[in-house]
This record gives sequence, C-alpha cells and structure tokens, in this order.
Amino acid sequence: MENKNRFTSWFLMIALLFSCFLNAQEFDILIKNGHVIDAKNGIDKVIDVAIKDGKIAQVETAIPASKASKVIDAKGLFVSPGLLDIHSHNFFGTEPNAYLSNSFTALPPDGFSFRSGVTTIVDVGGAGWRNFRTFKENVIDRSKTRVLSFLNIIGSGMKGGAIEQNIADMDPKLTAMVAKQFPEHIVGVKLAHFSGFDWTPTERAVEAGKLADIPIMVDFGGSEPELSLQTLFMEKLRPGDIFTHAYAHVNGRTPIVNEQGKVEDFAWAAQKRGIIFDVGHGGGSFLFEQVVPAMKQGFKPNSISTDLHTGSMNGGMKDIINVMSKFLNLNMPLNEVLAATTWNSAKIIKREDLGHLSVGAVADITILNQRAGDFGFIDTKGKRMKGNKKLECELTIRDGKVVYDLNGLASESWDK
Repeated sequence: MENKNRFTSWFLMIALLFSCFLNAQEFDILIKNGHVIDAKNGIDKVIDVAIKDGKIAQVETAIPASKASKVIDAKGLFVSPGLLDIHSHNFFGTEPNAYLSNSFTALPPDGFSFRSGVTTIVDVGGAGWRNFRTFKENVIDRSKTRVLSFLNIIGSGMKGGAIEQNIADMDPKLTAMVAKQFPEHIVGVKLAHFSGFDWTPTERAVEAGKLADIPIMVDFGGSEPELSLQTLFMEKLRPGDIFTHAYAHVNGRTPIVNEQGKVEDFAWAAQKRGIIFDVGHGGGSFLFEQVVPAMKQGFKPNSISTDLHTGSMNGGMKDIINVMSKFLNLNMPLNEVLAATTWNSAKIIKREDLGHLSVGAVADITILNQRAGDFGFIDTKGKRMKGNKKLECELTIRDGKVVYDLNGLASESWDK
C-alpha cells in the first residue's frame, strides 16, 4: 500500500511539473536571430519575433528560447511580414473561353502563394458583380491563402475579347453595391483590356470606386489613337488609384520612359500627386528598356506585384520573389523592396491590419534568404539581365501556422 501511495505521489508530482512546463511556454513559435524588416514599425535589425494564438505576441531582442514550444533559428536570414501580391489572377475554374474568370488560365492560390512567401493575394478583375459570389464560394472560402478581390467594372468579369468591350455592362452602382456587401474581401475596382477611344470605362470605374470608397486599378491602353496618359493621371484618376503595368511598352499606350530614355515629366507629377505605380509584371508588361532607365533616374514602383497567371508564371515573371530580385539587382534596397510588397501594398488596398509585425497583428510572416551568385533575369521581351543577388523563400507562416518550410527550419531532426 505504501509503495502504491509513493507511486501515486511521484506520478502527481511529474504531472504537476509537466503542467508547469507547458504553462511556461508563453509562445507557440519563436523566431530567433533573424534580421527583421518591418516598414510600418521602422524595424531593420536583428531581433526576435514571438507568436501566440495566431498573433504577433512580442518583438524584442533576445527572447529566451525556453518560452516557446517551437523555436525557429533564422540566423543569416531576413524576417518580413507576409508578402502581399496585389495583382494576381486566381478565379480559376473550368469554364471554356472565359480567360481569367472561372477559367483555366487563372491559378488556385494555395499552389502558388506560400512557396513564394505570399500570405495575401489579390485577384484583380476576375470577378464582376454578377459572378463574385461564385468566386467567393469556390476560391476565397476554400483557400488557406487570404484571397482578396478587385471587382471588375464589367459585371461578368475578365472573360476577354468582346465581353470586356461592353460598356453597357459597366455598372458603377451595382459594382459598388456588391463591393459594400463584401468589404472584408473586395478592396478595389478593376478596369482592363478596353480598346476603344473612349473615357467612359475609366469614368465608370472611378465612379464605382467613389461610391464604395475603394481604389481602382487600371490596365490602360489599346486605343487607337492613344488616349492621353497624362490626362489619365492628372484628370481622371484620384490620388490612391493604381496604374498597373508601370514598366510596359505596349501598342496603344504611351510608355512612361520616352524615346530619349527619360521618364516623362507627367509620370513624376502623377506619382507626386498620389497615383500608385504598380509593377504588374505579367507575361507582356515588363521591359528592361523601360525599367532600367526609370530606376536609374529614381522612378521607383510604389508596389511590386506579379500579374500571376498560367502564362506569366512560366515566362520571365515566374513568381513574386523573382520580380523582387530584379529590383534588388536594379539597386533598390531590400528594405524598400519589402516595403513595396508588404506595408505599402497593405496601405494601397486600405488593409492596414496587414503588412506589419505589430504586437496583436495577425502572424503572417515570410522568412527569406538572400543568395549571392551569378544569376539571370528575363523580361517579357525575352531579354536577359545579369544579377548577383537573388531572394529565396525559406519559410512562410500564415495565421500563426507554418505553411511552407523549404529546408525544415521549423522541424526537428528525424533522429532526435
């Protein structure tokens, strides 16, 4: 009987000690020794980041490893808020001849986000007010990636061809109505691919943006004769509206770098006015002959994005990390590159709950490795630029959970 009581006492003591140990784990995950770059909070140094219950719990120097259930050693790596890609195409489906709206050309978010460090992706224009609910039910609600939307001013979405020329289906009131019904998911209005010499589509998109108090994104061009880019910037768009494909040179649109290799004066004036210049690399909208002289003159993008779809992912674009690496090699400092894919992008889409590592913010985190070597980068004309720096996504955390881990930073050795 005495032995039994002694055993019970030992068992209770061990259980108590184990309980105390568990309670001592203040944090679920602790990222130690990483170089944190957080534009909102002005952090650009080696510092630790702790996560609890899906939120940022602490950002301090030398947080004890004993306080966390899982410790990730990020020594030599860069720790950033989860990346935001504000120009993508993710309304994938099986509808034939529908281009980027419930179609084969768009991509499922989770297959292309986390491995690139993206925790928030914005589909721009795939859905219009007529089919947004299908997009929400089939994509937004079923994705681990946070998926947001710029609602197409065309009610039936980005189905290509003649459908996108239908001014009669550009209804500002109904577009704004649906945007206001889903403010958690719809963050803007998109106008794209209109090819007529007519300001009506732009004006209707802006009207929808005003009614819903959200920005618009314009994929501009295709008109013959060309519509004035200066008029677009200085008269039609509002400060905070977005000009995507900033470094393109396509038929029907004036490039921002002229034949003399100079950035147009009206482009500088527009950026100063508050027009957002977004990269939107894509499969045909990023030329070194535009971006190299622009960057040398200091004309930098406000946001770096991909224009991700089945064409661009296998061309010169590849993924957001590759696009960011191009700007690194064009002498854009890493802290500015990360700002253009985190905090700046969050502000542009009016989602200031994202893109930073403030205590209490959602724990969306990207850990990056900056590699040195001999690399090549391709533009949408098939031209190559050499570079000696390249970013690589090591690990992605979404909502406090590890969702991608390239080299097992968050895993224990198999033989322990």
